[in-house]
Amino acid sequence: MYLILEYLIRLFWMSPRVAAALSHHFWPATVITVGFGVLARLLRAVDLSGAIAGVIVTWVLFVAAGPAAFAAVAAVFVLAFLTTRLGYRHKQFLGTAERRGGRTASQVLANLGAAAACGVLFIVASRPELWLLALSAALAEAAADTVSSEYGQASGSTAYMITTWEVVPVGTDGGISLPGTLAGLAASILLSLVCAAGGLVSRRWMAITFAAGILGMFADSYLGAWLERRRRLTNDQVNFLSTVIAAALALLLAHSL
Repeated sequence: MYLILEYLIRLFWMSPRVAAALSHHFWPATVITVGFGVLARLLRAVDLSGAIAGVIVTWVLFVAAGPAAFAAVAAVFVLAFLTTRLGYRHKQFLGTAERRGGRTASQVLANLGAAAACGVLFIVASRPELWLLALSAALAEAAADTVSSEYGQASGSTAYMITTWEVVPVGTDGGISLPGTLAGLAASILLSLVCAAGGLVSRRWMAITFAAGILGMFADSYLGAWLERRRRLTNDQVNFLSTVIAAALALLLAHSL
C-alpha cells in the first residue's frame, strides 16, 4: 500500500498540471488541512501519527481535486467521529471500542489512501472525471464501512456472519447486523450527496457512488470473514482493499452505462 502511494505521489509532482493546481490551492490547502489535523488531534480522533498522515492525505486531495474533495473527507471524519463515540461504554464492554488515543496513521491511510491515489490519478491521467468518481466511491465506502461497524456495535443487536449467516457476537470480523447495514446505507447516501453537491460527481453518477460504496462495504465484511478471521489480512489491509474495490466498481459501472 505504501509503495503504491509513494509511486503515485511521484507521478503527482512530475505532472505539468500540478503547477496550476498548486498555484490555485497551495495556501488554502495548507492552512485548512493543517488546521483540520490539529482539530482532529485535539478531539483525540487521531494520534500524532494519524494527524500527520491525515494532513498529508487531505492536502493531496485538496490540491488535486479542490475544496469539494476536502469537504467529502471532512464528512467522512465527522461521521466516523460521531459513530465511534456512540455507545462507547458498550463497545468497551464488548472489547471492540476504538482506543482512546485515536486512529493511527495506518488506519487513516487504510481509509483514505485509495481516495488520495484517485486524486493523484485525476490530475495526471486522462478521463479525469472517472477518477473523481472513483475517489467519491472510495470515500463513500470508507464512510459506509465505518458507520455500519460502529453503529452496529453500539446498537447491540444480533449479528450474522455474512458467509454462513450463523449468529455471532457483535463486533466479530465478517459479522453484519440490520441496524449497522441500514446505517451504512445512510452514510453512503450522505457521502454521495456531498460529492454531488461539491461537483466531484455529476448527478447522473451519484447512484454509482452510492452503489459502489455499499458494495465495497459488503466486500469488507466478506474479506473480514474470509481472510481477516484467518489472520491472512489485517483490519487495515481489509479496509484499504475495500475502498479499492469500491473505486474499481465505480469505474466498471461508469463504463457499463
